[in-house]
Amino acid sequence: MIVILFWVDDVIVGASNENLLGETKQLFKENFKMKDMEQLSYFLGIDFEQVQDFVRMHQQRYIQNLLEKFEMLDCKPKDTPCEQKLEWSECEPFDSKRYHEIVGSLIYLMMCTRPDISWVVTRLSQFLSQPLQCHWITLKHVLQYLKGTAHYDLCYRKCEKGLRITGYTDSDWASSMEDSRSTSGYCFSLVEDGPLISWKSRKQQIVALSTCEAEYIALTVAVQEVMYLSHLVKSVGVTYDQLPIIYEDNQGTIALANNPTKHQRSKHIDVRYHFIRFEVNKGFELK
Repeated sequence: MIVILFWVDDVIVGASNENLLGETKQLFKENFKMKDMEQLSYFLGIDFEQVQDFVRMHQQRYIQNLLEKFEMLDCKPKDTPCEQKLEWSECEPFDSKRYHEIVGSLIYLMMCTRPDISWVVTRLSQFLSQPLQCHWITLKHVLQYLKGTAHYDLCYRKCEKGLRITGYTDSDWASSMEDSRSTSGYCFSLVEDGPLISWKSRKQQIVALSTCEAEYIALTVAVQEVMYLSHLVKSVGVTYDQLPIIYEDNQGTIALANNPTKHQRSKHIDVRYHFIRFEVNKGFELK
């Protein structure tokens, strides 16, 4: 098997054995002008360290450059990505260009290797049109957190036991002070308690009327992702014996997903969220 990843004029090539990899690279050399960088060590702002049993991904250099660019190299590190509860009041406007640059840089970092900043970066990105000084204070908090955690990484080890897509989903309720909408979140790994392969924090599109409804909407987003991951894993030749599993901590949401009967408090929920009922115990297991 050969896996090829293109990004403009940067290419990563992976193969199931050395001979196949060599043949693929030779084919590229015969048809394109290229430079062979040998073993992958750096790609699009991500550092890779490879040994026999694991691959480590981190963005320590990226974070260092980010702090230097925005004059935060000498800042005092913080222990958390943000305050426990964000409550922003009316304050003076902040430089939108600078705000856009920093948030954009953090979004890329969040998507590549830092799921721990997903929630706060998602919240800050909701104010790109009119950033305020209070948002900048939170943004600085994130940069200070990165200062002390630049070494954090994702480490993927060779797995001896069977693979199983394992996910966790959750939601807050009406956390947005601006419009009372909730935030969905999920994360997935290929083994229980293993390193993450997918994660997201996203503001919901509608106002949920209860915690159960907010969690149900979040579960829907997670099910969409587990379906995609299942197809992706199969497409690269990876097999697993058990259905993917998603852990959900709201019993009302689990009951709603398993029981197609319309209840008084849930009959208003948009039909598009109910597709998960057809996937439970067929496409994934819900606990």
